Amino acid sequence: MPFAQLVVLGVIAGFTIFIGLPIGRVMRRSAVLVATLNAITIGVLVFLLWDVISHAVEPVEAALTSAAGGGGSWGTFAGEAAGFIAALGVGMFGLVAYDRWIESRSLRKQEANPAAQNDGSLLHLHDPANRLAFLIAVGIGLHNFSEGLAIGQSAASGRLSLAVILVIGFALHNATEGFGITAPLAGGTHRPSWAQLGVLGLIGGAPTLIGTLLGSVFVSDLTSIVFLALAAGSILYVVVQLVGVALKMGRKYRLFAGLLIGMTAGFATDFIITAAGA
Repeated sequence: MPFAQLVVLGVIAGFTIFIGLPIGRVMRRSAVLVATLNAITIGVLVFLLWDVISHAVEPVEAALTSAAGGGGSWGTFAGEAAGFIAALGVGMFGLVAYDRWIESRSLRKQEANPAAQNDGSLLHLHDPANRLAFLIAVGIGLHNFSEGLAIGQSAASGRLSLAVILVIGFALHNATEGFGITAPLAGGTHRPSWAQLGVLGLIGGAPTLIGTLLGSVFVSDLTSIVFLALAAGSILYVVVQLVGVALKMGRKYRLFAGLLIGMTAGFATDFIITAAGA
């Protein structure tokens, strides 16, 4: 497939994430709306967590079945299983370490200059809400990179119709993910700038294009497993943080209603891909 067509596929699949980002600037900051959007975000991320783990485990189970039947190597299974567990741990503990480092650095700066209201950065990582939005974008970006690999591999193998179906399905997924990134910003201390939303969108959406281009020239089950597991670990960390925020709000019915809405939106787009034959 020509390079230009691959770029178009990757852009369409990844950059629909920008559809949901503007809500971070125009929404009213009521407690009810913040709680609702936070809950819906958790639902979308829970679906993504299921999605990435199921896709990551699938080739590992296939390697196990092949090895047990005598047609494959136990070494391949062991390597893929180890890669999955290691990447899952890196995804979780990497964000834990990064979050704590950013928080401690911000505290040191604040102690040195109590009058400072921010760290002067575009993403405002000193603020917990903005930092959480950034971490959500990172987790979604890792997930979207693995989606891009699938698109690129399908296109490279000549299955253009499958690649197009995947692009449509992933584009629908990403349209819902944009809302998820803005959820913490709804309760933040400042209105996010267009530049900040643009950077968050690039962090979450651009990896789809990168994965599409890489997947068109390089096919590896282990690479796919590693990035899916990294995404799973990152998303799991973010889900735990968002659940903590939701529990502090104390709106349990709204929390579970939002969970249902978010998961329904995720599964609906997944069903569309399945119905189309992908």
